[in-house]
Amino acid sequence: MSARIDEFLRGLFSLEGKVAIVTGGTGVLGGAMARGLARAGARVAILGRREKNTQVVAQEIEAAGGTALATPADVLERADLERVRDRLLETWGRIDILVNAAGGTTPEATVPPDKTIFDMALEPMEYIVRLNLFGTVLPSMVFGEVMANQRQGSIVNISSMTAQRAMTRAVAYSAAKASIDNFTRWLAVELALKFGAGVRVNAIAPGYFLGEQNRSLLVNDDGSLTTRGQKVIEHTPAGRFGEPDELVGTLIWLCSPASGFVNGTVTMVDGGVNAFSGI
Repeated sequence: MSARIDEFLRGLFSLEGKVAIVTGGTGVLGGAMARGLARAGARVAILGRREKNTQVVAQEIEAAGGTALATPADVLERADLERVRDRLLETWGRIDILVNAAGGTTPEATVPPDKTIFDMALEPMEYIVRLNLFGTVLPSMVFGEVMANQRQGSIVNISSMTAQRAMTRAVAYSAAKASIDNFTRWLAVELALKFGAGVRVNAIAPGYFLGEQNRSLLVNDDGSLTTRGQKVIEHTPAGRFGEPDELVGTLIWLCSPASGFVNGTVTMVDGGVNAFSGI
């Protein structure tokens, strides 16, 4: 019985033979997701702006017994993405999975406690919207076209809890991630209607995870919580920040046959944040 169960689960969740691309694959969350896809059997292209960093992640995957390629590129440059697409098709012959993990924010695109929205320059907000929204739309166009021609593939966008609930300061990031939710649903419908149910688009909305950009806002140098970090934990029923690897199970599910009838969804991996009223 145990062997039959193992075989059944492997069939549902295995990514053996699949080719995946992870944009933002050199970041804390993107890197964890890239390594998770490789452990599930996918061959993974690590896409990021800094070539050295993409090589580091690819080498880590290879050292762990997986298959990976370093594919440096800017998600806002179509020529870069097309070059990566052509390389993958030449090397591995297909593209099955796209994880749009590139994104982020800058201090200039936030509203600090001593300022108001009326003090913020518009240019930084425009850049953050471009990075997060168009940095998802453009890879979806370039790599998604391959999936459409194959009539098979899974695109997973990375949203945020800030798309669900207003969070102070993060005006540009919140607006951009809210647009990701809408684009996810729109693209899911568009591709399914025109290219068949084998091409699916979903999103993951992480709760509060520590990354390069938010660590100093949430945690002091000594590891203690900042005032903002304490508020985050108080509003997270799980009582802690998420661990990057805790995104992997949901990601593999969304990319595997186990979720074959799941399309246009935004799945929260948030420790209960969205369910909690604060009372």
